[in-house]
Amino acid sequence: MLKLLRNSRVPRTHLPRCSRLWYISRPYSTPTASADTSIADPRTFQLHPSLIKRARLLSEELTALQEKISGGSSFSVSDQKRFSELSIITDTYTKYQDHLTNFQELQELFHDEQEPELKNEAEKELRELQPELTAVASDLKAKLLPPHPFDSMACILELRPGVGGDEAAIFSKDMLEMYSQFAHVKKWPYHIMSQVRTENNGITSATISIDEPGSYKLMKFERGIHRVQRIPETETKGRTHTSTAAVVVLPKISEDNENPDADQREFKPEEIRVDVMRSRGKGGQHVNTTDSAVRITHFPSGIVVAMQDERSQHRNKAKAFAILRARLAERERAEKVENERKMRTSQVSSTDRSDKIRTYNFTQNRITDHRCGFSLHDVGGCMNGTRLEEIILAVEKNYNEERSKELLEIEENSDKK
Repeated sequence: MLKLLRNSRVPRTHLPRCSRLWYISRPYSTPTASADTSIADPRTFQLHPSLIKRARLLSEELTALQEKISGGSSFSVSDQKRFSELSIITDTYTKYQDHLTNFQELQELFHDEQEPELKNEAEKELRELQPELTAVASDLKAKLLPPHPFDSMACILELRPGVGGDEAAIFSKDMLEMYSQFAHVKKWPYHIMSQVRTENNGITSATISIDEPGSYKLMKFERGIHRVQRIPETETKGRTHTSTAAVVVLPKISEDNENPDADQREFKPEEIRVDVMRSRGKGGQHVNTTDSAVRITHFPSGIVVAMQDERSQHRNKAKAFAILRARLAERERAEKVENERKMRTSQVSSTDRSDKIRTYNFTQNRITDHRCGFSLHDVGGCMNGTRLEEIILAVEKNYNEERSKELLEIEENSDKK
């Protein structure tokens, strides 16, 4: 409890406990003409009743699991995982409730005419408490949203140049280095699975595997078209050129992945064709002497995966199958999401759009993400991996807000039926 509240003579029984949750749950309420709005705006930490209800239900589920443990019942691996997830959410919900109680008690002191000498101190503590309460509310809202099915997985990024010729190929190479540096900053294990370089120090394609479990949660926001505006080194008249690079982010589906459904995907002989050929790239003395390169064609989807980065045909085949599984898993997820959206009556904007998600303006030293409007005036810091996370977190926050609105709209429509 805050110092002011400890010294206050306001009895706890006078606080409006019964209406507390509804007070903070009214969505998008208009500000009232009271002194409260000049101190702290409740809209910054209000949560929709559906989110409060979900938090309560998850808290009750955690209690049931705790009783199961104390009762000596068997506790499976899935129970342990669920227990950990629910504990994190419930701890955040408890913290939110504690902060909210403090906020409301301070409001009582601020409006208490019998204690005018406490008004200034209450106002000061209200201003200090609001940012903390707002941050906890935002954190709780994000934790209450259903997780992405691949958020716990590692990921694979595929990069290809778009429009812009040689400059697009060079920008793609710069982005490959940016993601490598970002993984290094995060202390995530990673490796370059393949890359095809051009004569002008660019790349025509590259694949990087970030092997940290859960890295997909952040990196999924990098999918789409990245645009660069800068003066190329070969430009003699100082003109700014615009080029693009495409990034595809896939969940890493491999033999040691914990997802059994994706793990054990079997392919019938008539579904695929595996071609082997002589490598035309990396391989030293083995180039053009052994059939180490592999190309896999998946007929039902039309997906073709080629891999020649390793000297061993076996390793190239394993990598190619891993990428094929990842592409199929991502395609199935995208189709499921699209089908669910088509079934809805309302159209909700999403951060999944694929064109020009971000612009890197080297001339103005500015990076702008068009999905959320966030700008960072430090191109170098982003490209060396040290400040890329700031942009991704801004996109994630916007993504969670959109998902929250989308889910609430679905619930409201279902209630009307």
